[in-house]
Amino acid sequence: MRPGMCFTIEPMINLGTWEDDHWPDNWTCVTVDGKRSAQFEETLLVTETGVEVLTAGKPREDLQG
Repeated sequence: MRPGMCFTIEPMINLGTWEDDHWPDNWTCVTVDGKRSAQFEETLLVTETGVEVLTAGKPREDLQG
């Protein structure tokens, strides 16, 4: 990895199988058994000094008034 590169981590939690199927819209992904699942994503930026989590949101004090 080099500074300036971005990538995502996209964990998925499933009640059933981890095996997936993509719908014809080339976007939607479901488990083959159709059981409930949850997925989230973090986007990371590699910097000169480490990694910045771009999807971290604002600190709570920044959300006040």
